[in-house]
This record gives sequence, structure tokens and C-alpha cells, in this order.
Amino acid sequence: MASDRPEGGEVPLLYSEGNVAARVALEREVRGWSTTELAERVTRAGIKMNQTAVWRIENGTPRRRINLDEALAFSRVFELPLEELMSPPLEGLDIDSRRLVQEAVEAFYEARDARDRLHHAVVAIADHIKAHPDSSRAIHEQCLRLMGDERDARTLSGDIEDGGHY
Repeated sequence: MASDRPEGGEVPLLYSEGNVAARVALEREVRGWSTTELAERVTRAGIKMNQTAVWRIENGTPRRRINLDEALAFSRVFELPLEELMSPPLEGLDIDSRRLVQEAVEAFYEARDARDRLHHAVVAIADHIKAHPDSSRAIHEQCLRLMGDERDARTLSGDIEDGGHY
């Protein structure tokens, strides 16, 4: 019967505590955080941790164990699903590439949230104009006054007239 183990070694686990430790170090470095900053963020997430604990998780011999509550806090702090935090780091991405991807992901979510806020604001203004039709001209003038750019103000006014941003 063929063995599931490579010659002379164990089968690496797809999800493991060792992967979490490696990912903690990687994710911290990608974000440019110190071990102290990560410990403070984990503490703010509800799990008391100090800089030494983070260092021992990443570098200790033997490595400091990670309990489930801590793994969940790391997952929350890094905004990663727990399953992703437990997975081995992807091969082929250097730290600069990871930072660029992290920046793009953060910008994507910020832009999505901003689009949602804009949509809700535009819908609220459109509803207000429906209830108070006399306010339409003044609202459009206020858009121009606040924005300063006539083309942008016209775009926003068009969204308001259409009743939404999407």
C-alpha cells in the first residue's frame, strides 16, 4: 500500500497552528505593523495580548501556542476568514506584491462603502425632492456651491433626478 507521507517526513497539514503563526507574521508585515501594534489591535479586539506573545507566536522556540479565541481575534484584526488565516501562505508573492494587493483590497472595500453611502444619500435627497418639489432648484444649486465643479455637480444632480447612484 502506498504511503501518504513524502519520503522521510510528515504530510503537511493544509490547516494548522503553524500556518496561523506564519500567516500572523506575514499579515503583520504586509500591513507594516510592529509586534506591539498587532498586540494592541488584538487587545482592542477583545483578547488581551502583549508584544512578547506576538513575538513568541512568530519566532519562539518552541513557538507559543495559539488558542481559538486568539485565532479568532487575529482573523478579525486582519479581516480574514479563519479558514484563510489557517491556510498556508500562497507561494510566489513577495512582500511588496502582498502589500500592493492588500492596498488594492482595502481601497476596493472603501470605494464600495463610499458608493453605498453615496447611493443612500442620493436616494434620500430624491425622496426629499419628491416630498418637497419646491426644494429641487435650491438643492441643485447647493450641490454646485459645495462641489465647485459644474460638471461634477451636474453628474450628482443627474443621479438625484434618476433617484439613485447605481
